[in-house]
Amino acid sequence: MRAPTVGEFVQQFGGAYLSTEGAMGRTLAQLFRHPGELTRQYLRGRRKHYVLPLRLYLTISVLVLLALRLSNLLDAGQPQPAVQLDKDEPPKVELKIGGASVQFGFKPDGKGFECENLPAWVCKRLEQRLGTGPEALANDTRGLKARLVDAVGPAMFVLLPGFAAWLALAYRNRRLRYTEHLVFALHVHAFWFAMLGITLLPLGGFEGLAWLVVPVYTWLAMRRVYGGRWWTQALRSSVVATLYFTTMVAAMVIAALWALLA
Repeated sequence: MRAPTVGEFVQQFGGAYLSTEGAMGRTLAQLFRHPGELTRQYLRGRRKHYVLPLRLYLTISVLVLLALRLSNLLDAGQPQPAVQLDKDEPPKVELKIGGASVQFGFKPDGKGFECENLPAWVCKRLEQRLGTGPEALANDTRGLKARLVDAVGPAMFVLLPGFAAWLALAYRNRRLRYTEHLVFALHVHAFWFAMLGITLLPLGGFEGLAWLVVPVYTWLAMRRVYGGRWWTQALRSSVVATLYFTTMVAAMVIAALWALLA
């Protein structure tokens, strides 16, 4: 008995993972063509013909994050610092995500470290990590974009359950279990990651349309899964969107700080 070649191994693995009697193809078709229908089919017990929600989410998200990482490697042969030194002005870093803003850097005289809108212990840690001088601040932010991409994956493991929790809060009168909201969250986030992947493609400026599809798709998916009158759905969608955006801002700020301190 001979060992399989690399090509045979990839073919066998890919066939077992992606085909499963066409399950992946059927799942993707349902995901893209009928917002929310994949969740309805799963909750009704019709699961054997489709890829499981967690597996679908992990497959799409991992592929897109790998594509993001690869695009960063191709775009930058030598990572550039996120902070460019100016002889007339000491370097500072300002992070703006939504309505949140944090700043840290060196004082106008170039001596001493200042930090705003952050807890004292975070400011102290940043000063220890970056406060050895302006040149050190510039060098330590080299490759920051790549580290931010690496932080997206862990951040999503907070955002996704959070999204399901906000859905459970908004639709608490439906007497649905949290796991049922989590299934919907997995399917919706899988679609969002797919749209993120489309924005990486050279489509002559049309790749930005993928972001316009996201709110429309999410609205239609929620309407199909949860139903209800349009005005009550609009109210609940607004509540979920506000809570999720707040959670996302907090997660992204933490991810950005982690990337700086890594």
